Amino acid sequence: MSIEMIVTDLDGTYLRTDKSVSAYSLGMIEKCRNNGIPFVVATARPIRAVDIDLPFIKYDSAIFHNGAVVRVEGKKLNGFAIKEPGYLISRILKDFPDIKISVEINDNMYANFDPRAIWKNVAYTLTDFSDLPKSDADKILLNVSSLEEMKRFEPYLSEDLYIQLSENTVGMIMNKKASKINGIKAVAETYGISLNNIVAFGDDYNDIEMLQECGIGVSVGNAIKEVKEISDDVCENNDEDGIGKWLEMHMD
Repeated sequence: MSIEMIVTDLDGTYLRTDKSVSAYSLGMIEKCRNNGIPFVVATARPIRAVDIDLPFIKYDSAIFHNGAVVRVEGKKLNGFAIKEPGYLISRILKDFPDIKISVEINDNMYANFDPRAIWKNVAYTLTDFSDLPKSDADKILLNVSSLEEMKRFEPYLSEDLYIQLSENTVGMIMNKKASKINGIKAVAETYGISLNNIVAFGDDYNDIEMLQECGIGVSVGNAIKEVKEISDDVCENNDEDGIGKWLEMHMD
């Protein structure tokens, strides 16, 4: 198959452990872009945590908040939001008053704790959620430490929502239509590219679906076992330029 689009997760995949990317890997991506192959990032991060915190990453299109926000060549497409986030948060806090919660609304974070213990240097507004903006949310985040702990919150979700574990520290509540693969489908349709001609790279639970549905799904060497098991290929880990080396080996 010919590869017509490259999609990658960021943390734990394209980014090294210290949140940098080597000049070699950046160069391989730029070489592909110069050859007319769009480079797409698919991340749970908000827009600001890519554009501001990672200015060295040059991309053509992006999927943020795990698919809640999609941007193609700088143009934002319609996303999939959480309606009335304050109502859901209040229900959870009623039964779990000590749970640490944050919510993303209009590319701003609101939290009832200091989230910098999880996301270094993140900007946020401390709140009890009584004064949230009257807007839909892109994502609600619960501080959890295991799949079992995360499952305690599933009964609070309406039929249009789901919760997914990320890095064994956060349970991400999102609209069911907000997923990396749905974001990829929207981007691919805009470019006129078939999923069969896309290579996707990932390492965590929220990457499984896109690795399964894209033409080639590649897990990095440091990926969790569940991701490696469904991948078509495994490259070297994120600290060893796994993506860059894979592209150099497989791209014409």
